[in-house]
Amino acid sequence: MSTRSRQTFQQLVTLPDSAIPLAEAALILACEEYPQIEISPYLDMLDNIAGIAQQRFDPADSPVERVGKINTVLFETFGFRGATEDYYDPRNSFFNDVLDRRVGIPITLSAVYMEVSRRLNFPIVGVGMPGHFIVKYSDRQEEFFLDPFNRGEILTRDDCRNRLFERYGNSIEFNERLLSRVTNRQILWRMLNNLKEIYLKAYAFDKGLAIVDMMLMVDPEEIPQFRDRGLLRLQLRQFAGAVRDLEHYLRHSAGANDREEIENHLKDLRRIRAMMN
Repeated sequence: MSTRSRQTFQQLVTLPDSAIPLAEAALILACEEYPQIEISPYLDMLDNIAGIAQQRFDPADSPVERVGKINTVLFETFGFRGATEDYYDPRNSFFNDVLDRRVGIPITLSAVYMEVSRRLNFPIVGVGMPGHFIVKYSDRQEEFFLDPFNRGEILTRDDCRNRLFERYGNSIEFNERLLSRVTNRQILWRMLNNLKEIYLKAYAFDKGLAIVDMMLMVDPEEIPQFRDRGLLRLQLRQFAGAVRDLEHYLRHSAGANDREEIENHLKDLRRIRAMMN
């Protein structure tokens, strides 16, 4: 990503949350991997998808009927689908790739659903359930949930509760907070965190470092990311930056379980730096 793109991303994610343009920010995030992409054709694509759905709407449609028409356009006309194979392919987490390939993971397909719905003035918001991102429709009369990864399947609260139990058993207690709206900033952070995990599993430390930099733009108070960035810098032999990050982590994590481990890393780093002087 160019310095200019990073500056633009930081400017966007520091706006009041309701003013953060989710699609634009997600596309600028993708500039980290694709520095030459043009943003406007992807926004035009979302406009086009919404325009086709709008033509099918009838003023008498119920919310469920409108959902059915959005689903038909997204999952049949345009062929968006969940990445059931190669789920951890990083392309499933980059918004431009999702729009180009029509394949994504729950959070990126949910972002597509949200952005199309926003253009239709249809009240769809993100819901960050553990392990599986979904969306919900909500107005004064009714509320229901949708799973864009599974072709916009409509879910009840009980369906969401059952899915959580199937995935986690009793290790996570179901409560209403799990079904509350998440912010645009939280969505971008979760997209980045997915990419971070993919890159770390692949030992792509340079790409992981870039992603953690962006995570800290989204949430500078996320102290564990300073630890993780410091350890990545250590792997990449960026010793001065590693020291700064690990010292910052220790200053703000008095009761951390890994404090001794991080202190040992710092001792090693100071020894290395002394030998280099």
